Amino acid sequence: MAEAVKLVTDENSFAIRLNGKEVIKHSTENPFLYIGKGTESVDMYRGNFQIDDYVTERTPLKLVSVEKTEAGLDASFSDGHEEVLTLQVLKKEDRVQITFNCKRNHNRIWVRLQSSAEEKVYGGGEQLSYFNMKGQNFPLWTSEPGVGRNKNTYTTWQADVKDKAGGDYYNTNYPQPTFVSSDKYIAHMNTIAYADFDFSNDDFHELHCWEIPESIELIAGDTYAELLRKIKERFGTQPELPDWTYNGIWLGIQGGTDVVERKLQKAERHGIKVGGVWCQDWQGKRVTSFGKRLMWNWIWNEEMYPGLDKKIWEWKEKGIRFLGYINPYVAVEGHLFKEAEEQNYLAKQKDGSTYVVDFGEFYCGVVDFTNPEATEWYKTVIKENLIDFGLDGWMADFGEYLPTDVVLHNEASAMKEHNAWPVRWGEVNRDAIHEAGKQDEIVYFMRAGYTGIQEACPLLWGGDQSVIWEKDDGLASVIPAALSSGMSGCGLHHSDIGGYTSLHGNKREKELLLRWVEMAAFTPVMRTHEGNRPDDCFQFDGDEETLDFFGAFTSIYTHLKPYIKSLVKENTEAGLPVQRPLFVHYEEDETAHDIQYQYLFGKDMLVAPVIDKEAETREVYLPEDNWVHVWSEKEFRGGWITVSAPLGEPPVFYRRGSEHEELFQQIAQVKMNGGRSDA
Repeated sequence: MAEAVKLVTDENSFAIRLNGKEVIKHSTENPFLYIGKGTESVDMYRGNFQIDDYVTERTPLKLVSVEKTEAGLDASFSDGHEEVLTLQVLKKEDRVQITFNCKRNHNRIWVRLQSSAEEKVYGGGEQLSYFNMKGQNFPLWTSEPGVGRNKNTYTTWQADVKDKAGGDYYNTNYPQPTFVSSDKYIAHMNTIAYADFDFSNDDFHELHCWEIPESIELIAGDTYAELLRKIKERFGTQPELPDWTYNGIWLGIQGGTDVVERKLQKAERHGIKVGGVWCQDWQGKRVTSFGKRLMWNWIWNEEMYPGLDKKIWEWKEKGIRFLGYINPYVAVEGHLFKEAEEQNYLAKQKDGSTYVVDFGEFYCGVVDFTNPEATEWYKTVIKENLIDFGLDGWMADFGEYLPTDVVLHNEASAMKEHNAWPVRWGEVNRDAIHEAGKQDEIVYFMRAGYTGIQEACPLLWGGDQSVIWEKDDGLASVIPAALSSGMSGCGLHHSDIGGYTSLHGNKREKELLLRWVEMAAFTPVMRTHEGNRPDDCFQFDGDEETLDFFGAFTSIYTHLKPYIKSLVKENTEAGLPVQRPLFVHYEEDETAHDIQYQYLFGKDMLVAPVIDKEAETREVYLPEDNWVHVWSEKEFRGGWITVSAPLGEPPVFYRRGSEHEELFQQIAQVKMNGGRSDA
């Protein structure tokens, strides 16, 4: 068996081998390091960033000397004239850490890792277009993902031309400078600076960063399960969810107390299992050309939600929890903005005045989380206005909007702090809940992240998918999003059922909503969203058939509660995500490594959501095992199959011999018995 980590040196070169394969190979003729200088330009428009770099210098670094040490090795590099950088490689049993010491004022570095055309690369945070990242480059910068996310589609073109909001395949709320290789190692760059991981070359990966990073870590493992455990150990993990989260769907409802009450009564009549009601407009709303937005002043709006202070507790008595919404910005019209401005808790402009951000026809201040007093104040806002009021959870939105030209309390560059901001925001929520002693009762969910979000966010959601069938920004994109997040250490993921963004004629169809709820029943959490233009979107109560459909699939979800809870526990304890790539449990299956629109739901279920409009069948890949189709009880051994997939019967299989087999065998009957209970 190959040694996990081996360092090889001679007077002119050195190499780092993991599991017997060279990952870093340096010689004077073929250097693995390049260093340089560059000047960036950044333009932000409503969370979408146009970033350009003018590189003025890029120099290959040649080896001056290399020396093996007791801890690893030390190396010195020159530009051909004088020493400009030294590095230290610290070797442990299964990993190496490479630290850099630059002698000059350089702000760009390029690091090359050895590769092959056959290698697969996963992770990178949450990636929505490509699960296997080999063949593409990925700028790592937290931002709005953009509308469309494919420059070849009409949707993206319209968003670009009309709103400057079209995305591309790499745009994501949650990037992370970490990847997992099919050569069975983890690579992580310790930086919060802008980075670009380029996997487009057959022979090498080039990791580019706009600073000299603190270090690069390489960690070897024998199996994917072992690598995922090591990711958990390195970055931390999401905690287990409160028990109530599995008691049914979280219905996204807006419009006020009476509207919520009527819709809950209708849901009950149709047998919909409701675990919570999520009212993002609990603190008021505003209407813009984009659609219905919220009043970003984080306190109960008594006019819109009369009697909510009592209704929350009545709903709790019925087993229905109440969830709300908050983000790290305060609207200029609100009392919180005035309070924060008076106390100097908001980020500044260069002239010392308060920086306000355009969020689309309204403006907000940036709560400066580099200021400890501002952080404590915002935690108090959460504790007093949300927790003490009775909320059991909330969407902790945004986090990716920090402008790069704000002046911060800690005097750090906002260009650097930008990627760290989602983690700072997550920690504010987490710490407020812990200080209130509610960590086992309250759950919040986020879309933005970076390194460290694993311990700062108990539940991810996939962001603002469009209400369309397009692969890069619709139902299908949620699947690689969950898989890549799981390979990055965030194994609890869900999405807005039906999507969120309705623009330029895109309207949510009934069929899309039904297909989405089919998939959501086999994820950690089910939650609906009315969308930015609710009147343009088909809703869960759009007709009797849809209400019954939700009743059936929420019944399946609650039936699977023991299994889902066990998967969430496994994620917390072992780092195994709830939604897993097929290859995690079928490593020798080469085909499994390229499957991105199916997933294992734990070890014992396989889910292949229907992602095409008007599809009646679905081609599914089954790794070699004994798989039972839940609707027909027909058994399959493995390989590519085509199965019937009418509405209400998404391709779902369970593994014969599972300890949960009896639970799985009841799914079809549970669906049949679900739905309307008292029409």
